[in-house]
Amino acid sequence: MTNPNINFQDIKMLVLDVDGVLTDGGIIIGHKGELCKRFDAKDGLGITLALRNDLKIALITGRHSEILLRRAKELGITLVCERVTDKKAALEQLVKENNLELEQVAFMGDDLNDLPAMGIAGLALAPFNAAIDVKKIAHYITQNAGGFGAVREIIEIILRSQGLWDKIVADYTAKGQGDNQ
Repeated sequence: MTNPNINFQDIKMLVLDVDGVLTDGGIIIGHKGELCKRFDAKDGLGITLALRNDLKIALITGRHSEILLRRAKELGITLVCERVTDKKAALEQLVKENNLELEQVAFMGDDLNDLPAMGIAGLALAPFNAAIDVKKIAHYITQNAGGFGAVREIIEIILRSQGLWDKIVADYTAKGQGDNQ
């Protein structure tokens, strides 16, 4: 369900599942066993803008991936939880460690293993291509698919609701800033 009356304004942290949210969910395994993942540049710029504007970004994933750690480092994401079997417990720990309340946290997930964390977050978010049962509990479903701008879409909504987006655009227009993310 998508609820037009959602309050994004009070969100202080956006927590993301990785496969299917930050990536398109595909996992490419090379002939030597190396893993490859695809990340969206728009999502990357959105994350950079979020962090610059004091919106915390955290990643929770059930897998370990050197590629993910590299991408997180490139973007400045320091809150990365890997090999997680209980995403709800991981989310509760992140909230506690960052002195936040669950109501100040949005969680974006795409599959059944994300349901427990989505169920306790202040805002439950799902990309357009999420599993049906995930969409059923989501407060907001993006127009973009996971790995194709869904994260950027949510970040822009949050920053707009907090009155920060116009200044971000004005700064880019005035200074000709360029971020390759």
